[in-house]
Amino acid sequence: MPRDLTLGSRGRRGRLRVYLGSAPGVGKTYRMLDEARRRRDRGADVVVGFIECHGRRHTESMLDGLEVVPRASRTYRGSGFTEMDLDAILARRPAVVLVDELAHTNVPGGRHAKRWQDVEDLLAAGIDVITTVNVQHLESLNDVVRKITGTPQRETVPDEVVRRADQLELVDMAPQALRRRMAHGNVYQAEKVDAALANYFRVGNLTALRELALLWVAGRVDEGLRDYRATHNIDRVWEARERVVVALTGGPEGETLIRRAARIADRTAGGDLLAVHVTRSDGLAGASPGNLAEQRRLVEALGGSYHVVVGDDIPTALLAFARAHDATQLVLGTSRRGRTSRFLTGPGIGETTVDGSEDIDVHMVTHAFTGRGRLPSLGRRHSGRRTAAGFASGLVLPFLLTAGLSRSHALNLTTVALIFQLGVVAVALLGGALSALLAALVASLLLNYYFIPPVHTFTIAEPNNVLALVVFALVALTVSTVVDRASKLTSRAARATAEAETLSTLAGSVLRGADALPALLEKSRTAFGMDSVALLDRTGGQVLARSDGDGGGDPGPAGRAAREVTEVPSGPGALLVLTGRRLPAADQRVLAAFAAHVAAALERDRLATAAAEVEPIRAADRMRTALLAAVSHDLRTPLAAALASIGSLRSPDVEFSAEDRDELLTLADESLVRLTRLVDNLLDMSRLQAGALTLHLAPTHLDEVLPGVMESLADPDAPVQPLDLDSAPAVLADPPLLERVLANVITNALRHNAPGAPVLVTASSLPEPAGGGGPADRFVEIRVVDRGPGIPPEHREDVFLPFQRLGDTDNTTGVGLGLALSRGLAEAMGGTLDVEDTPGGGTTMLLVLPAAELPAAELPAADPRPGPTPDE
Repeated sequence: MPRDLTLGSRGRRGRLRVYLGSAPGVGKTYRMLDEARRRRDRGADVVVGFIECHGRRHTESMLDGLEVVPRASRTYRGSGFTEMDLDAILARRPAVVLVDELAHTNVPGGRHAKRWQDVEDLLAAGIDVITTVNVQHLESLNDVVRKITGTPQRETVPDEVVRRADQLELVDMAPQALRRRMAHGNVYQAEKVDAALANYFRVGNLTALRELALLWVAGRVDEGLRDYRATHNIDRVWEARERVVVALTGGPEGETLIRRAARIADRTAGGDLLAVHVTRSDGLAGASPGNLAEQRRLVEALGGSYHVVVGDDIPTALLAFARAHDATQLVLGTSRRGRTSRFLTGPGIGETTVDGSEDIDVHMVTHAFTGRGRLPSLGRRHSGRRTAAGFASGLVLPFLLTAGLSRSHALNLTTVALIFQLGVVAVALLGGALSALLAALVASLLLNYYFIPPVHTFTIAEPNNVLALVVFALVALTVSTVVDRASKLTSRAARATAEAETLSTLAGSVLRGADALPALLEKSRTAFGMDSVALLDRTGGQVLARSDGDGGGDPGPAGRAAREVTEVPSGPGALLVLTGRRLPAADQRVLAAFAAHVAAALERDRLATAAAEVEPIRAADRMRTALLAAVSHDLRTPLAAALASIGSLRSPDVEFSAEDRDELLTLADESLVRLTRLVDNLLDMSRLQAGALTLHLAPTHLDEVLPGVMESLADPDAPVQPLDLDSAPAVLADPPLLERVLANVITNALRHNAPGAPVLVTASSLPEPAGGGGPADRFVEIRVVDRGPGIPPEHREDVFLPFQRLGDTDNTTGVGLGLALSRGLAEAMGGTLDVEDTPGGGTTMLLVLPAAELPAAELPAADPRPGPTPDE
């Protein structure tokens, strides 16, 4: 019956306690039962929802005295299973329930597919849950464990489910101790111990699993520690783990800093390396994108992580990032500014960071670029012509204003000073702060000489006028500096906006384009207004890609002489060459970002090419591996049976009766027939893949094919019920191949069918599509219907993969080629083979073939190549 599981009856969500094991057999279930007994002794209402003891007597003894909720019985593919009874536990509503093996996959028939989903229902109902899981079942570590142990783990649980646990306890044991426990028979039965110790439970495997578990739990503990410090507003660094933060500016010293920080982090086990770049909130930072991209790759190659934070106060942003990540050490480079620059501009980022670091150790690392910076610029860098115009106007404009204002006697001193102030601002806009400084100095002298009494002298009679002149000079300097700064920021903001739009358009064109590399080169050429852009291989000088403009003809000697060539490294093995105008330094900084994109695109193309070349080899290797496994097991079984029977008959030491001889001959005959069927499937599959299968299409009636299908089945009396096959239209097919397809499909249906239920075989013509389009009997649908457990939608295509049985553990029925071969044969005959649900439960295999009445022009062409010889 439906329930609202959002909140339990106790008004709270249940608490989850997880015992995480580093390997099977370390004692998770024992520890869980011990916890349950302690809680029971304290008066808690504890029940056992599901426990798997695996025949371990010590674990079974811990169940004494604990209430166990009876399991639910379910039937799957003719076999009986028991599962945790979720409804019974919810009806019982204990305070605490024990649920073993959190990653277990439930037998179909319950509420959920996975046991961890059942646990979510229990927690939502307000019931506390104690559970167990092994580290190899965590989803994020599944592939790592497979590489280490060679054993795939099909049952997994999402990491987030375990991370949300209120309590997480690691159950660990030294590899040697666990192997001794196994040798004493406390983990597996005696006959399985030797194989387990020699395979999964090798010392190396157990050591690697132990390290994975410790690291995963350490990460979970670290998250809990950060949450605790955030909740309690603790800003001080707790040195529970060494974390080294290296500050990157995008300058050439970055590689030295990264390697130094990596060495510091490596000195302590488990040390973390974090690289951070602080960018200004206005986006006007002048860091090189190319340098930052290279430095990011280096950080990640050394096992660190790269971060970008926004902040106008760099020392404050660095320290805030370090404290947020509980860093213990901060690595910075010494200043690239010279002594004069440091004297003029005051303390730098390093000194300010050291002053505010408190309990974080700061390393100032020297490098080859220390002290090689230039003096700070007091004004904008304009062209030579504009700079000269600025200085000229700063000298001439005050005299022109003086000439004009001295003729007017209606203006007072305040108005004249404001007009001079406006002139200084105009000079600042034209030439920058230095020219404005010159204009302010000249204007102050002229204002004193011509407008402040006594005029025509540089003396001032009233102290008030002295103060006014000083204020004028200070205001002129301040306003001109502010105006120059605002103009500079406006210019830089406009350029940053243009650069951002260019890079955004670049990324968009690459994402929308089918081929990234040509799109990048074309965008580079048009964005910078170049004549041509080429990507060259550094080693051989080969042109990897090229983009030329419309006017790509020969410009003549004068044009060739006027063109500039700009070269930018693009990754370790390529060079981006641009031909055209001379690029200014600001454009070359953006060009470095383009080169980084080109390098990434080139590497992506190389990887894609390599992957395309390797994929056929990988597919062939997978097929070869699966084929060897099939030959070593499935083909060997009937061959061994036939050889044993014939060998027994030929033995002169045993006298067999007539009945025994008939039985041995029958066994040999059945084994050889089965072996022949398996070999035929393998040969047909190989011919399909090689395109060497010859078709002989002819009108074929289904009721004439089915008797041969029944005779080829292992049990000719199997419950197969044909319905109206005699009235179905004839299909255009190769009769022997159609017989093979139906035999494989019906055999698969019989294997998974419900006991006592017949397998139905029906056929009908496919209705004519709306609007016409050909004769009504254009295609014929053949359905093979069973009443088995069905196939989940996500696995329906998997059943047609060769050498797999989709969970079928019966290895005596073939090599897993039946449905794969059947689909291949159906498609070769111009048809299809798909899976549908059977109404009421089960699977329907839908085979669609062309009807025999198809026009000759629409018949699938027969393969013109000769068929295989009998020796094949």
